[in-house]
Amino acid sequence: MRGVNVFLLYAVTVLIWGSTWYAITFQFGVVAPEVSVAYRFAVAAAVLLPYCVIRGYGMRFSWRDHWRMIVLGFFLFSSNYFVFYLANMEMTSGLVAVVFSSIIVANIIFGRIFLNHAIQPRVAVGATIGIVGLSVIFWPEIQGFDLSGGGALGLVLSLIGTLLASAGNIVAVANQLRGLPVVQTNAYGMAYGAMFMAIFAWLRGAPFNFDTSAEYIYSLLYLAVFGSVLAFGSYLTLLGRIGAGKGAYATVLFPVIALAISTVYENYQWSSWAIVGMVLVLAGNVLVLSRGRQKQEPVRT
Repeated sequence: MRGVNVFLLYAVTVLIWGSTWYAITFQFGVVAPEVSVAYRFAVAAAVLLPYCVIRGYGMRFSWRDHWRMIVLGFFLFSSNYFVFYLANMEMTSGLVAVVFSSIIVANIIFGRIFLNHAIQPRVAVGATIGIVGLSVIFWPEIQGFDLSGGGALGLVLSLIGTLLASAGNIVAVANQLRGLPVVQTNAYGMAYGAMFMAIFAWLRGAPFNFDTSAEYIYSLLYLAVFGSVLAFGSYLTLLGRIGAGKGAYATVLFPVIALAISTVYENYQWSSWAIVGMVLVLAGNVLVLSRGRQKQEPVRT
């Protein structure tokens, strides 16, 4: 992915992951969440590993590099998704998305602590504007949020999932800084992530059943091929190019794309709150992606 334009990577990431919020809803019901996550990344690995071999990519790595891929698989391709699936059962997907947008802050802080990345004021301000805008879009839903019952649990699970995903982002950037290629690293990481979830499901006694409905199969394939193989390849390459802080701003736009899909398929009605929030999100987006005086050195991918 050396020659791919940064804005193309950004657009692919936002458009695909913005639509996965809707696709995930078809995964609930018959199959346990941990089993669905295992299926998703098993399919993704089954697509990506042969692709690497066919393209002649180098697939031999040291045991130390494999340990890094195992860590990546745990944080980014298994545990975080399981936690988010559980959170979606306790809260609406819109509120989960609002909480997940805080990954921008986590990435900036973790990037400073673990990767010694400088915190750019322009990025911090743009991220803040974006989070405020996203909160404005979902303000009516936030006002109606109740911490009693499952609300508090959903909030805690969303925060845990966000921190796990942010840790995975930092591991991915660190791997790229060490010269590990994105595609092969993702392929092995997804395989390890699927193994983690399969073992976890077995230990929990979850049945490895399968939903044969068209909705479940099509959504699983979409989440695996587009939401995992293509989107993660684009997103992690993006992180290596522009940094974890700026790259994570894409997460602010995910719910915006989800709202557009809801407008078409779920008859979502735009309110004045949503319009004002959208303007703020786009303003933050322009600020984050605009060129500053300092440029980050590109990472070989």
